[in-house]
Amino acid sequence: MREIDAIIFDKDGTLFDFAASWGGWAVRVLDHIESVAPQSVDAVEKAFGFDRRSGLFNRSSVVIAGSASDVAAVAEPFLPAGFDLISLMNRFAEDMVPVAVPGLNRALEELGRRRILGVVTNDSEAPARAHLAAHDISKHFEFVAGYDSGYGAKPGPGQLLGFCAATGARAEKSAMVGDSRHDLEAGRAAGMTTIGVLTGLALAEELADLADVVLPDISYISDWLASG
Repeated sequence: MREIDAIIFDKDGTLFDFAASWGGWAVRVLDHIESVAPQSVDAVEKAFGFDRRSGLFNRSSVVIAGSASDVAAVAEPFLPAGFDLISLMNRFAEDMVPVAVPGLNRALEELGRRRILGVVTNDSEAPARAHLAAHDISKHFEFVAGYDSGYGAKPGPGQLLGFCAATGARAEKSAMVGDSRHDLEAGRAAGMTTIGVLTGLALAEELADLADVVLPDISYISDWLASG
């Protein structure tokens, strides 16, 4: 059995299916922009890396792994002066109920029996906590951090090191689980085991060089840990 005493999860694309959850959010944000700044919406849609007609993101979209600040940085140049895009995005994100990945509750219950669990996301902290609460899984996590929680954002290791400081976990006996290269880069930078999952938009070959293992989803983690 692999000696992993703590597991830190990314949120979107890891605990929640990215495309099924965030496509509707993007449509709502863009529809609102169209209602108040119709001259801006096409450019913002392109900046998001999203197609409203299909409801799909392209795999290079800044929304996938970027923070709200990253998204705003590419979209706000096309918006009227003073338009508060971050507040708009966070408001619609807090109202959203994301779609859980297969076996979410069972996987967390099993993995959390003997391990410390946490969530680190490039989403804002308030929507992150709302999403965990919507699925009644907040109880599993001893630490939750967003890009705005004071630890920085991935791919930097600050959130993961903050988790260790707050919980007493040791980085070398911890694992970072995520669906993007940002997640795995953060895990490597923090000196942790890295586990890639395929419930985001990245392909296995896009994660393989940074991951100790790439799994279909988090329900496979327990068996992988036991096989070591």
